[in-house]
Amino acid sequence: MKKISKIWWIVGAIALIAVLFFLFTGKKKTEEISFEFAKVEKANLQNSVTATGTIEPVTSVSVGTQVSGIVNKLYVDYNSVVKKGQVIAELDKTNLISQLNSAQASLQSAQANLQSAQASLNYQTNNFSRYSTLFNKGLVSADEFESARLTYLQAKENVSTSQQQVASAREEVSRAQTNLGYATITSPIDGVVTSKSVEEGQTVAASFSTPELFKIAKDLTNMQVVADVDEADIGNVKAGERVEFTVDAYPNDKFYGIVTQVRLEATTTNNVVTYEVVISAPNGDLKLKPGLTANVTIFTAEREGVLSVPSKALRFTPTKETVGNKKIIDVNAKNKVWTLEGETLKAHKVNIGMSDGIHTEILHGISAGKQIVTDIKSTIAEEDEESQERSPFAPGPRGNNKKK
Repeated sequence: MKKISKIWWIVGAIALIAVLFFLFTGKKKTEEISFEFAKVEKANLQNSVTATGTIEPVTSVSVGTQVSGIVNKLYVDYNSVVKKGQVIAELDKTNLISQLNSAQASLQSAQANLQSAQASLNYQTNNFSRYSTLFNKGLVSADEFESARLTYLQAKENVSTSQQQVASAREEVSRAQTNLGYATITSPIDGVVTSKSVEEGQTVAASFSTPELFKIAKDLTNMQVVADVDEADIGNVKAGERVEFTVDAYPNDKFYGIVTQVRLEATTTNNVVTYEVVISAPNGDLKLKPGLTANVTIFTAEREGVLSVPSKALRFTPTKETVGNKKIIDVNAKNKVWTLEGETLKAHKVNIGMSDGIHTEILHGISAGKQIVTDIKSTIAEEDEESQERSPFAPGPRGNNKKK
């Protein structure tokens, strides 16, 4: 039994030595530190706001009718070019002419009644004058005098009433003439017909509201985009800012404009608040058509050729644990960048300007061309010590068992 125990002790000791030998003579791991650098150099920085909008004419007029009737004739169609004052449609005038004739007849009747009333007034004026003279001489009674006076006043009142009737009849004639004129519809501006809502023979009723017959755009070479900008972005949008936009009809073309107006009225849709921004859109080649959807980019801030660094360089902060045996020289500053000078990491206080999220403008604190540290990386390398003595219990490398 003692002999067997000794054997097991020897075997255990040999196994322990083999394990320790393998651990200390196997692969060793070493940590390697590397830095990422960027150069302080000039760049163009831009901040922008994106939105969607609709292409619209700058001036667009809806042409309607103020009288009811049947559309008798249309002289224009979609895309027709029209001039101010040009006749573009006519309504049936039969009823309107009849109304005018009736009004003119009523006017003539009222004028005849006025003439009769004036003649009666002239007679009663003279009659009352005679009775007044006779009454003053005591030749007529007071009752006869008062009767003549009353008849005179009634004649005078009849003239006033007839004059009012004539004036009213004249207004009816004028109204009938105006309505007859409304039956001939003319273009209020020079432009292009973009919409037509009626056809010949169709009845239009103007009882409660003016029905729309046509829509005329004044100048299609000068369009505008009305874009809906989110409330979170509207604070940065101002008149005069540069705009780029695209439309699906011409996906490879870019169009340019300027913000001309930021409207104060808010629109809420599904709890999302937006504001309308009006953008000029020159359209000399007539590619932009009313109603197209525009994908808009508004440049709210731009800097060209300014000194800048990657924004992540301002977020880089070295520590003793991450830089190994490198020396760190820090400064007390809110914004700083780091340079590697030999074995020393040195901080530089900088003043910053605008940022586009990727790059940040440097106002002063570091010169152009400097290499600054933007990040640090640590890698672990495994070192295989083949030259060290192998464990006598470990298997040898393949290919060494050669027959002699």
